[in-house]
Amino acid sequence: MNQICERIQAMHGRIQTAAERFGRRPEDIRLLAVSKTQPAEAVAAALACGQQAFGENYVSELTDKARALADRGVTWHFIGPIQGNKTRAIAETAQWVHSVDRERIARRLNDQRPESLPPLQVCIQVNISGEATKSGVDEAALPALAETVAGLPRLRLRGLMAIPAPSDDFDTQRRAFARLREAREDLIRRGHTLDTLSMGMSDDLEAAIAEGATLVRVGTAIFGSRSG
Repeated sequence: MNQICERIQAMHGRIQTAAERFGRRPEDIRLLAVSKTQPAEAVAAALACGQQAFGENYVSELTDKARALADRGVTWHFIGPIQGNKTRAIAETAQWVHSVDRERIARRLNDQRPESLPPLQVCIQVNISGEATKSGVDEAALPALAETVAGLPRLRLRGLMAIPAPSDDFDTQRRAFARLREAREDLIRRGHTLDTLSMGMSDDLEAAIAEGATLVRVGTAIFGSRSG
């Protein structure tokens, strides 16, 4: 078994342990392997271990790896900040986008999503920590953006994503993730059908799972540091 397989298995074990600890079903929590800066060969190695969902932060890497691994059954998630001049490549390549945070980007993704492809699965990124340098819509503006995204025919609003301010304190981590869970609950009360909370990385996934994460994003703990 290669090292990537061992790390994926270990991560699934960690997810299962956290799920059982907090009364969750492990099968309700998916692992997204964040493959940014990793070569296509590393993604292929993870594919051989049964991992199908991969997250990319950079458009050029997304398109290059998608071409290299065409017809391999990869589900590509774009999770990085979105520039207006890069939306077409994302709309044409990815199956999921986690980082929609403004109306203009949502409309461009909708307009540029090919009719031949299923609707693009979308999470709205929320700036739950109020960091000036962090991407994401303010919580106050979230309902209006959710209405816009839900009304676009080539997009399907699935849920919310957040990257809280880093903290080593479990209770602080959990409070941040609780805000995203509560934001999703508010949107559900407003009539939206949302099934996804994309939150939690290697340093805080237990707190995220405690607060309802359905998708956790893990990179270095699977692939290791990029050499060279």
